[in-house]
Amino acid sequence: FPESYLIHGGRTPNNEISSSLYMLTMDSRGCNRKLTLCCKEKELVGELPEARYGHTMSMVQSHGKTACVLFGGRTFMPAGERTTESWNSVVDCPPQVFLFDLEFGCSSAHTLPELSDGQSFHLAFAREDCVYFLGGHSITSDCRPPRVHRLRVELLQGSPLLSCETLHTGISISSAITTRIGPSHRYIILGGYQSDSQKRMGCSMVVLDEKEIHIEPLEPPKWTQDIVHSR
Repeated sequence: FPESYLIHGGRTPNNEISSSLYMLTMDSRGCNRKLTLCCKEKELVGELPEARYGHTMSMVQSHGKTACVLFGGRTFMPAGERTTESWNSVVDCPPQVFLFDLEFGCSSAHTLPELSDGQSFHLAFAREDCVYFLGGHSITSDCRPPRVHRLRVELLQGSPLLSCETLHTGISISSAITTRIGPSHRYIILGGYQSDSQKRMGCSMVVLDEKEIHIEPLEPPKWTQDIVHSR
């Protein structure tokens, strides 16, 4: 799917959390080459992720195959543990990794010992068969640990092989914006939070080479007062 976007989950203002997966594609047909957006729900079978928000999805390529990696997020507290006061309370989703085979619609869940805590509003950067999970917030520990998880996915014949390594070279951040710069594996991180009450006004450059992730500080722009005082 060379030119498409995947949309999964999300939370609405009415406190509804979705578990649906949609594929958004662009189509240009006809003599005037009119551009049309097409959105279709993608059905999955197998081990399905629960409804969530604040998670990430990334694409990996290995051994000539492609898969989608879903990780993290938050969901409602289990029904058996809710009370009237905590009916809309949310918890971290279990720290499982889900792999989607978009061609056949198969989903599988994987547990790795290095991913022991729930993680939400983190950043994810993918290159070939590796995904780097940076930052994020955990409800259980109420912290934003400055670490990076490097997940490697080998799409072998039969069943995939996943391995994870923890790198202590990250930054303490959550809810940031990231954008890719050009065709190379270079990204800019903008904004976010260092704590519940402290915004992160700095910027960073992320570079993915063939084996590592590099994070470098960037000179931030001159923020307007509206941004400085906003949430």
